[in-house]
Amino acid sequence: MTKIASTLKKGMPSDTPDAADEGLESEFKPLSPQEAQAWRQHNPQASPWRVLFLQVGVGALMALLTGLFTGEWTHAASSAWGSVAVVVPAVVFVRALSRQMRRTQPGSALMGLMVWELVKIVLTVALLLAAPKVISDLSWLALVAGFVVTMKVYWLAMALGWMQRKSKPTLF
Repeated sequence: MTKIASTLKKGMPSDTPDAADEGLESEFKPLSPQEAQAWRQHNPQASPWRVLFLQVGVGALMALLTGLFTGEWTHAASSAWGSVAVVVPAVVFVRALSRQMRRTQPGSALMGLMVWELVKIVLTVALLLAAPKVISDLSWLALVAGFVVTMKVYWLAMALGWMQRKSKPTLF
């Protein structure tokens, strides 16, 4: 802070470029249609539906393994409900997000994104609160385990390269 104050006191103009700004171009150059098409081919959009399908698969596997290891299918149902509490709100959010991407006004799209994120959170909490009424003899530990494992699939999808925008082939 003293360095900045002493520099300004010595009469140095405030619009002097920093060392970080030296390599930057001063003018913005828009892409031509051909350049934009080439950029899109090299940077394809990642599909959130692939991540959701992976979440469904991991949630089903988690419920099956829970049922096999514990021998109690109420534990498997609890684990499956934890996965459902992640997947159903995510499906609603991705569906709404795909509609929001069509909007041309950025402010409206951002507001819609925030509203749908709130809907996703409320739906998740409602599904977790409804669990004891839906599943008799609920195992909270199995429910939380199913919830957390299904939620962490985002990390697996990132590790597999499913969430990256690159043209190189991934493992799947």
